[in-house]
Amino acid sequence: MKPEDVLKFSLADFTYNDSDGVLNPPEDFNAWIQDPRVATAMSFFEQPLHNSPKPRTELSGGHLGKRRPVINLTSYNYLGLSTHPEVVQAAAQALMHYGVGASGAAMLSGTFDQHVLLAQELAAFKGQDACMLFSSGYGGNLGAIQGLLQKGDVLVVDSKCHRSVVDGATLSGAKMVSFAHNDAASLDETLARHAGKRRMVVVEGVYSMDGDVANLPALLDVCDAHDVPLYLDEAHSSLVYGETGRGLGEHFGVEDRIGVHFGTLSKAFGGVGGFVCGEASIMRYLKCYAASFQFSCALPPAIVAAMRKSLEVATRDNTLREKLWANVRHFRSNLIAMGLDIGESTSQVIPIIVGSSGEQLIELAMAAQERGLYLQPIDFPAVEAHSRRFRISVSAQLSAADIDEASNIIEDVIARPLGLVGAA
Repeated sequence: MKPEDVLKFSLADFTYNDSDGVLNPPEDFNAWIQDPRVATAMSFFEQPLHNSPKPRTELSGGHLGKRRPVINLTSYNYLGLSTHPEVVQAAAQALMHYGVGASGAAMLSGTFDQHVLLAQELAAFKGQDACMLFSSGYGGNLGAIQGLLQKGDVLVVDSKCHRSVVDGATLSGAKMVSFAHNDAASLDETLARHAGKRRMVVVEGVYSMDGDVANLPALLDVCDAHDVPLYLDEAHSSLVYGETGRGLGEHFGVEDRIGVHFGTLSKAFGGVGGFVCGEASIMRYLKCYAASFQFSCALPPAIVAAMRKSLEVATRDNTLREKLWANVRHFRSNLIAMGLDIGESTSQVIPIIVGSSGEQLIELAMAAQERGLYLQPIDFPAVEAHSRRFRISVSAQLSAADIDEASNIIEDVIARPLGLVGAA
C-alpha cells in the first residue's frame, strides 16, 4: 500500500479477508492500520475512563496518553441513573445478598426473584402482557428478531436501523430489505413489493447516529394498511420520551398499535441488558426460540435490582426528564448559534456533522481532547462517508456551566476551523 493511498481506505475496505489463513489478517489491513495517521485515528477508541460516566470524569489513552480531566459528552447516561445514589445502593445491597453473577442461563438456573420482578414491572410500565430480559441490548434485538422470523419471511427495516437488527435478520434466515429512512411512501412501496409473504417492519424510536425520531403515526398507518406488525426499538427513547417515559409510542399516543416493544437497560436506565415486551403468547414462544436468551448467562441479580430502582426513580416524577430536556434545549441553542450542522436531530442525541474529510474529523477530535472535551469522532462506515461527525449524548447531570464550557470549546476547535459564519 502506497503512503499516499492510506487515507483513501477505511474499515469498510477490509471486511473480506483474502489471506491464506483465517487467523491471518489481510496484509493490506496490517499495513493500513499501522500507518501513523490511521493509528492516531484508532487511538480514540477504547480509551479508559477512570471514574463514573458523569459529566466530569477522567480519561487516559488516545494520542495524549496521560490521564486527564474531561467534560464527558459521550456516555449514554441520559438521566444520570448509572450513578444515582438510590440505584447504586440497590446494586450494593443486592450484590451482598446474591453475589456477583447469575451463574446460569435464564431457562436453567439463572432466573432469580429479581429477574421475575423486573420483568413484571417493565411489562406493567409498558402496558404489555409480558416481558423477557436479555443480557445485552444487542442480544435482545438479535434474539427477538431471530426468534420471530424464519426462512421465507421478509424483514423490512428502516435504512438507518442498528446493526443488531441486521444481524438478527441474518441469523433468522429471513430476507431483509430496507426502505428510505423515515419515509412512509418508501415503506408502502417496499411492503407492496413483498405482498404475500410473512413480513415485519422494524424502526427505531430515536436514531442513534442522527438523533431524529421515527414518524410513527405515518409509518403505522402504512403497516396497518398492509396488515403487517411493527417492531419498535426504543433503545434511545425509553425513559426519555412520553409523559411518563414509556417512549416514543407514548409520545405519539400509538402504543396499542405497536406489535413488539424493545428497550435497552444500558442507555437512560444506566445499567446493562435489554428487554422485549408484548403479548404473553409471543413472549412464551420467544423464550423457547430466541437463542441469545436461551444460551446466554442471565443478567447479574445486582444489576437487575439496580434496574428496578432505576425504573422507580425515573417514573416517580418527571424531574430528571425535565432537566434532560432543558439541557437539550440549551445545548441545541448554543450549537445552532455557531452555525453548526446538527442534521434533523430533535432528541438528546445531537450530531455535529463536519463533512467528508476523515482527516479533518480526526484533527478536530484531537483538538477537542487537547482542550479537555471527551467528544468521540464517528467515521465511515459507521455513518455515510459524506457526513462524518461528532455525536453528543446530552445528560440530565450536565450543569448549565458544563454546557457553556463545552460549547465554548466546540466553538474554538470545531466551529471556527470549519469557517462557519456563526463562529466569527
